[in-house]
Amino acid sequence: MNQVSATVWAGHPAGTPGHRRLVLGLMAGGLANFSLMYYVQPLLPLLARHYGVSSADSAHALSATTLTMAFGLLLMGPLADRVGRVRLMRWSLLTSGVIGIISAVIPSWDGLVIVRGLLGLSLAGFPVAALAYLREEVLASDHLRTNAAYIAGTALGGAVGRLLPGPLAELGGWPLASLVMSGITLSAGLALVVLLPASRRFQPHRPSTREVLLGVVSAPRDPVVALLCVAAFVANGTFVGVYNAIGFRLQAPPFSLGVAASLLYLAYPIGIAAPGVARRLADRTGRGLAAVITFAALGVAVVAISLPSLVAMFVGLGAVTFVFLGLHSLLSGWVVDRARRRGRGTAQASSAYLLAFYTGSTLAGALATSLWASSGWLAVEVMGLVLCTIGVGVAALANSSDRDAVRPAVRTEPEVSDTAN
Repeated sequence: MNQVSATVWAGHPAGTPGHRRLVLGLMAGGLANFSLMYYVQPLLPLLARHYGVSSADSAHALSATTLTMAFGLLLMGPLADRVGRVRLMRWSLLTSGVIGIISAVIPSWDGLVIVRGLLGLSLAGFPVAALAYLREEVLASDHLRTNAAYIAGTALGGAVGRLLPGPLAELGGWPLASLVMSGITLSAGLALVVLLPASRRFQPHRPSTREVLLGVVSAPRDPVVALLCVAAFVANGTFVGVYNAIGFRLQAPPFSLGVAASLLYLAYPIGIAAPGVARRLADRTGRGLAAVITFAALGVAVVAISLPSLVAMFVGLGAVTFVFLGLHSLLSGWVVDRARRRGRGTAQASSAYLLAFYTGSTLAGALATSLWASSGWLAVEVMGLVLCTIGVGVAALANSSDRDAVRPAVRTEPEVSDTAN
């Protein structure tokens, strides 16, 4: 497309057929992407029994995916710039669905971990391309509402990935759960072929390896961006650590819930409304103070989930989910806003943030199951509280160091939160 036509066409306005197709496509893709990534989380006790591994080792089924997802984000950004956003999103979901089906029939534990690692690489293509596609193909004034719809889709994917696998596994074991979740992803990939409008503002670009790597490495040289990357690490580490270990707690005495444990994950969809609530809090207090408050609230939620009561666990799990998704929305928007105001690359700042985000889930998620196996839930609770305390301090430092921050209500940039877990 030539420069003139790209300038004339400003993007799909909300309410138009093209915008509706775009929103439906991104929501379907986000749902499939995150449900396939996280559906193993409630099944970790089942996987430990199925493959004869320890509860600590079972976390590798998820950690392998999140670790390769983190590094895949660095590779998929340049690929999206070369092959196009729509093409990469389609192939990301279709390839991931096929890999998911393969994982259902892998006989060995080591083989499953390797396949789940490959899955992380293929899944990374969708969020990278989706964010770039949204920024390019939606009218600027409608970025925020479109991004909110996309985040809702990823949050719904997180809910499906926690609620559906338990009953499926009860019916047909681990293979059935894996096949169904993979089938959802394949269906979403085929839906993108029909739904997503063709890119009209995409211009192919071939960044050099040096440009990509140095951009991501140099982004945290800004002190506020560096602090926000640490905040992303501890926030997602707390969230995934709690969710990794809670499945084992629900299966152990005195609860011993069996398949009924899936009902507690009904608390997850509560978090879908969190980004909007977090934005309203930030409008009142400023983004930095809102992040401090939500980190403190996350610590309180971890304590609530640790009380020896199913009601308290349900309320606490819902609170952990709600607060985390709101916090992630605040932090991810803040890191891009900071990079934009400082004249740094927003894509590189986003990549640095997401690299820290998924590294946190990988390391803390594995640590949580190890702590559960060696010391029980109290050790998991202490880990969560330590991480939340670090988060409060880091958010406060970022707030004091970023006095020129703009409140979200007056921004026109879309949030770059890829994921609601």
